[in-house]
Amino acid sequence: MWPERTRLLASLLAIVPWVLGPWPGQWPWTPASAASSPPVSPTRRPSLSPRPGRAPVVYVIPVRGVIELGLADFVRRSLAEASRHGADAVLLEVNTPGGRLDAGEEIRDALLQSPIPTIAYVQRAQSAGALISLACQFLVMAPGASIGAAEPIPAEEKIVSAVRAEFEATAQARGRDPQVAAAMVDRSVEIPGLVEKGKILTLSAARAVELGLADALAASREQAAAAVGLSEARFVELQPNWAERTARFLTEPVVSSLLLTVGFLGIVYELATPGWGIPGSVGLAALALFFGARLLTGLAGWLAVLLFVAGLVLLIVEVLALPGFGLVGVAGLASLLSGLYLSFHDLRAAAWVVGGSLAATVVLAAVTLGALRKSRGAHRLVLTTRQWPEEGYTAPAEMHRWVGRSGRAVTPLRPSGVVEVDGQRLDASTEGEYVEAGTPVQVVRSEGLRLVVRPQRSGPGPGGEGRT
Repeated sequence: MWPERTRLLASLLAIVPWVLGPWPGQWPWTPASAASSPPVSPTRRPSLSPRPGRAPVVYVIPVRGVIELGLADFVRRSLAEASRHGADAVLLEVNTPGGRLDAGEEIRDALLQSPIPTIAYVQRAQSAGALISLACQFLVMAPGASIGAAEPIPAEEKIVSAVRAEFEATAQARGRDPQVAAAMVDRSVEIPGLVEKGKILTLSAARAVELGLADALAASREQAAAAVGLSEARFVELQPNWAERTARFLTEPVVSSLLLTVGFLGIVYELATPGWGIPGSVGLAALALFFGARLLTGLAGWLAVLLFVAGLVLLIVEVLALPGFGLVGVAGLASLLSGLYLSFHDLRAAAWVVGGSLAATVVLAAVTLGALRKSRGAHRLVLTTRQWPEEGYTAPAEMHRWVGRSGRAVTPLRPSGVVEVDGQRLDASTEGEYVEAGTPVQVVRSEGLRLVVRPQRSGPGPGGEGRT
């Protein structure tokens, strides 16, 4: 008698979770009869009913690796394709350590708005991956899987509060405990017997099922589909196209930083050498890849690209055509930084990536340019021998005749330029200082075929006024 009573009591207790679980009527695809009777699915939710006469069709979306905006585009396209072809459900195979929060939020919104039932089959769902998993109608976990560890970085109060609200709202929308979801984000959340204050919640597969956060355990995608009522399903594999794969790779934070660094280095090398060559071309190609990937993923618009290009042009004009660093340079720097900020939509992320790229550019440019000047290869390309008069070298006689004569600067001397002496235009340079166009100068010496001039400190200036 006692064994039979024990089995009866265990059976009654097993019904309790079904009674306390989400009310079946809240699911939009629940048949009318399901709202009035306990679901028979092991997922504690109303099981899906495939259309009669054919095997159910389930579209599979892989969510693997770092979550970024290229993945968000892929998920949106895949959901639209599954809806267009009349799939019975979409199964997301989630195995991710997390990634960009904005990308996770975009995927979460797409899943909440999807007219097709969605299933998250989780192997690892951390950070933004946990948010994506919670946004699916069904959450099935593989043995040994985990979910949680979603504290944002940096864990500032304002950011934590916003992310916690996203997790709570997502859990509520899918009939899951918002407190458990909040504990994955906020260390201040305490749940007796589950997580203490000051800790971030991460759940194992068995524990997630026990708490009702996950719906079932499954060792394969076939078992995951069967757990929600789609036995003997036919799976359609979806894969990112080449553009989405490229965009995912190029928008990863590390790759973005490398592209910016290569772009900045190419421009710096090009400004430090005459003409246009390989460094400038490589730099422009890296910047084109940086912005092209962001245009493709929708992270940046054409305004960001135009601001960046305008800022780059203004900075080049300031360096090459104008003395010092003035209004044009400030405007160029502001325009360039504005373009970069608009391509990130996040001031902190922009500061980290752009600041790191600029710092790396300065260090690498200083090291490589210094090493290049001392290398044997540079000595083969650039003549470094000086020919001094004391060693018997003399300039052509026609250059000596200009020494001591006065003229004026036809172009700005920075320090080289063109001067006019006795009505003849000559190439000349100063001893290092900047001389504005129109300034009276005097030829002080000749060095080979080069004239060295100094600005005249006194004498008549334009209009008869004296200059000092």
